[in-house]
Amino acid sequence: MGLFDRISRVVRANLNDVVSKAEDPEKILEQSIIDMQEDLVQLRQAVAQAIATQKRTQQQYNQAQTEANNWQQRAQLALTKGDENLAREALQRKKAQTETATALKSTLDQQTTTVDTLKRNLIALESKISEAKTKKDMLKSRIAAAKAQEQIQNAVGKLGTSTAMGAFERMEEKVLMMEARAQSAQELTGNNLEQQFAALEAGSDIDDELMAMKAQLAGTPQNQAALPGTAKSSTTSGSTPSNSAVDKDLEELKRQMDQL
Repeated sequence: MGLFDRISRVVRANLNDVVSKAEDPEKILEQSIIDMQEDLVQLRQAVAQAIATQKRTQQQYNQAQTEANNWQQRAQLALTKGDENLAREALQRKKAQTETATALKSTLDQQTTTVDTLKRNLIALESKISEAKTKKDMLKSRIAAAKAQEQIQNAVGKLGTSTAMGAFERMEEKVLMMEARAQSAQELTGNNLEQQFAALEAGSDIDDELMAMKAQLAGTPQNQAALPGTAKSSTTSGSTPSNSAVDKDLEELKRQMDQL
């Protein structure tokens, strides 16, 4: 017996788990409202039937009361006419109608109580259905908000391992690397330009110095020393062979310097 109880408990637990997972809150709310409305229809029919029965009993009671009164009058009429037997018969009929009216009155009271109870239950059910409809709309809104929040949380939770997020981060790193390379190239280009201008400036100084030296050597005797940047010497009318050799060397030196 214990084994069967355990198996039955396991089966019920599994069925409850399946049913719980299969339940859709929105559908359950809608179905609950439909069920309550069906109960309301049945209760209205019961109330209508009870009221109809109450009215029929009320008519029967009134009719019995009327018949009892009629037989009371007939008994009085027969007694007035001196027919005591007929008066007695009329009183017996009156008694029967009175007893019927009394029984109908008891039934009518019970039916009236039943109808009043059914009416109160009907009003209460209508109020509950109206309240349930209002709550249903609010619950559906809360369900939608909860689902949206759950989707957002799931999406945020997957961002760390998402392929799309990984690709995005790789592209961001790639862009940063490209920017770094561009900045490095710009710095290198700027240094080259500065070096080129510095070389030009240095070359210009050398050329100026060579021109000054050439002019000085062309107009100064060989045994006379002269420093660059001194006052200009007057140019002699002729050139010695040694000066011509120097000029050639200077020209060659200048040409080499121009090619740098």
